[in-house]
Amino acid sequence: MIRNLISCRASHWARLSISLRTYHSPSPLPRQPIPDLSRTLRYYLRSLKPLVSDDELESTQELVDEFLRPGGQGEELQRQLRKRAERTDNWMTDWRQQYIYLENHLPLPVHSSPAVILPQREYRDWKGHLRFAAKLISGVLDFKAKLDSPEGLSELWRGHSLCPEQYYNFFGSCREPGTKRDRVLLHSRHKSSSHHVTVCRNFQFFQIDVYNSDGSPLTENQIHQQLLFLRAHSHKTDKVPVGVLTTDHRNSWGRAYGTLIRDRLNRESVHNIQHSLFTLCLDATALRYSEELYSSRTAAQMLHGGGSHANSGNRWFDKTLQFVVGEDGTCGLIYDQATADASAVLTMLRHVLDYCSRDPSLQPPRSPITRLPPPLKLYFNFPPETKQHIEHAKQNLDILVNDLDICCFSFPDFGKRFPKRHNLGPGAFLQIALQLGYYRLHGCLCATCEGISLRAYHRGRLDVVHCSSPESLEFVQSMEDPTRQAEEKLSLLIRAVNGHKETTEQVLQGQSVDGTLLALKMLCISSGVALPALLMDTSFAVSSHWKLFTGQVTSPMDCVICYGPLVPDGYSVCFAPSQNSITVCVSAFDCCQETNAENLSESLQEALRDMRALILECRPGEE
Repeated sequence: MIRNLISCRASHWARLSISLRTYHSPSPLPRQPIPDLSRTLRYYLRSLKPLVSDDELESTQELVDEFLRPGGQGEELQRQLRKRAERTDNWMTDWRQQYIYLENHLPLPVHSSPAVILPQREYRDWKGHLRFAAKLISGVLDFKAKLDSPEGLSELWRGHSLCPEQYYNFFGSCREPGTKRDRVLLHSRHKSSSHHVTVCRNFQFFQIDVYNSDGSPLTENQIHQQLLFLRAHSHKTDKVPVGVLTTDHRNSWGRAYGTLIRDRLNRESVHNIQHSLFTLCLDATALRYSEELYSSRTAAQMLHGGGSHANSGNRWFDKTLQFVVGEDGTCGLIYDQATADASAVLTMLRHVLDYCSRDPSLQPPRSPITRLPPPLKLYFNFPPETKQHIEHAKQNLDILVNDLDICCFSFPDFGKRFPKRHNLGPGAFLQIALQLGYYRLHGCLCATCEGISLRAYHRGRLDVVHCSSPESLEFVQSMEDPTRQAEEKLSLLIRAVNGHKETTEQVLQGQSVDGTLLALKMLCISSGVALPALLMDTSFAVSSHWKLFTGQVTSPMDCVICYGPLVPDGYSVCFAPSQNSITVCVSAFDCCQETNAENLSESLQEALRDMRALILECRPGEE
């Protein structure tokens, strides 16, 4: 269930409004609560009501009753979970990382690693391109310096601290592929922490040291000089796009990886990439598109690089952080969810963009530019077997690129200010609008989840909220019924919005349906016992087939996150609301004739306008 959830993205990202504050003595974070089985399974049954027939629901109810009977399997698994919680920092985090990410064999681009799309930069030529890239590197190093300072970096949400652990895993970390399971290499935790970054240009990789011998970071001008040297020594030739290997299915890449690193030179080059603080991808200009298609094509370019003949070979998707800066002004970040969640990533990006927006006069004083060793070019040997692996990866990637359908748009009619004025939570309001849009397009509701952060708990990571509910079904059906009065429809809308808020609060309190069901599964696997019958019936299969995977960016930055659907016949939808407009990114797969990203986008916009009209009809003069 959860593996399907985040074969993953999702964004990835939290529906959390975060205020940054720094202080000296942060209070210890609470541990993630142990879920109450009977309570969370009641919520599970409730989430099934709009998705399965009455007979299937009754059958699942019987399975839940049998599971929860005194002395039954549920009681024993609850005891085991309490025992695990006593001996671990967080009973869920390691399981989630292992099962959802590291044992998932789907490719990282589209299927797992989200992309953050930032506003287009306005430099005019390659000189401005490199100048901005140097400033971006400096901004990331400035964030790391703040993180490593005695004061550290702390965040408050609802007056409580958020767990900062992810930040310490951002830098110097990398995923390593395996034929059965990946693993995460956390070099930043070693005594010999990383002092260099990897820069990719024209399918070629370079190591740039970004710290002086005394530990101070290079100045922006020094980094710029290094990038100038790199550009002069990375002309476009018939270079083999070795980075494409990281786009392949994980077990295929794992086999290719074993072959690749048998060669000593290759092993050293891969080691340098893996140990670098992060990767910077200096992309070539992508194909020109009309203004109408620009945002959608940019999202696709950022997500997967455009294919084997575009910028996909200019990536190393195993790295936790890959900043992308294109010659045409495209700018963004790709991150690996095995190590990083969106809430922390967006906080870091906000710091970096604030740094990049400073006037030169506000920058720290620059020391005189000293002669630095030039960037180290990383070379590879390509025996016939590795060349075959690269060709195979290129073919698979191009199939994936051609299959992905992305539609990004800005909805200008209103933003989060409108629902707020009517005491409706903006996030819940958008989720109900999406339910209405999907219902009109497909004639039913589907299993829908929304990514949410549990960083309020020690080592807390991502979890999900079930968005489809009996209340949302009743509302969307009323909107299609001309015999229902407007006041009744508005009452049902308010109930649906409040119901979603209640379900969200339940997950924020650590009582997650999905977290509980994953825990049951992992406990059974670890103890070698059969899975409960409730995890084997058809209702569970329906509820875990996430046809709508959704999330929301709640950040003052102008950005949106994009990612691919979780299932072949599904969609992904990310909202980035501002006060007066909403940016939305919708994706689907062309291989499925039932789904279409543009059609859902249009249906969603119509739903938003109709919900606004309903409110104003019942509350005239309250625009």
